[in-house]
Amino acid sequence: MNARTSDGRGPLYRLYGNRLRRQLDAASVPHHVAMMIDGNRRWARQLGYGSVAHGHRAGAAKMREFLGWCDELGIKVVSLYLLSSDNLIKRDSQEIDDLIEIIAELADSLSREKDWRVQHVGRADILPPELARVLAEAQERTKDNKGLHVNLAVGYGGRNEIVDAVRSIISQHEASGGTLEDLAEQLTPEMIGEHLYTGGQPDPDLVIRTSGEQRLSDFLLWQSAHSEFYFVEALGPDLRRVDFLRAIRDFADRDRRFGR
Repeated sequence: MNARTSDGRGPLYRLYGNRLRRQLDAASVPHHVAMMIDGNRRWARQLGYGSVAHGHRAGAAKMREFLGWCDELGIKVVSLYLLSSDNLIKRDSQEIDDLIEIIAELADSLSREKDWRVQHVGRADILPPELARVLAEAQERTKDNKGLHVNLAVGYGGRNEIVDAVRSIISQHEASGGTLEDLAEQLTPEMIGEHLYTGGQPDPDLVIRTSGEQRLSDFLLWQSAHSEFYFVEALGPDLRRVDFLRAIRDFADRDRRFGR
């Protein structure tokens, strides 16, 4: 099913979505949801658009809608994977230019809506200065907000994040006069977690990926060690509220053992 046949807003979908919503217990809703929106380019090509930028814009609009669904359910933290460090290197320059513009518009608009808190998760030093500025301003503008916490993963790579965390630990330890031998004895998973881009936040309970692809793509590698995963066949812009509610229902039905 795609945008040409149904957008999930018809009366039957609304009835079904409302029924799914009533089935969810507030206590079973995940605290932190991570979203890997995928399939924007395929969506644009299937609809005959000359540029994949149309797909990325539709995907960004869907993410605004997705955040509203999460807020409605009482989810506290949402992480959106918008642009990886690999994308910056490997994708066509025109596509990257379009993506940078779209992400900047999204970050700015989210920072002016409701009481949401926007945080950039990734490396600002590898981003174009204008995008880095917009992300920094969005984060500063919303730093005191108490509503939905929105992580925007831009210029992000999970392996790089772990390397940066270890570098930060070593630098901090060296500044305090400690030795590498001392650090080797003191190093713990909790210490590394504190120095990640998401330091101080709970790990994602649920990771959702659209377009049917089933891989992590270097997203929240450390944080997702005990996460549940849910893969949706719909391409990113075609994601419906009922697809989202099914993912939450599926999560609520799982028995999370955490190695026990």
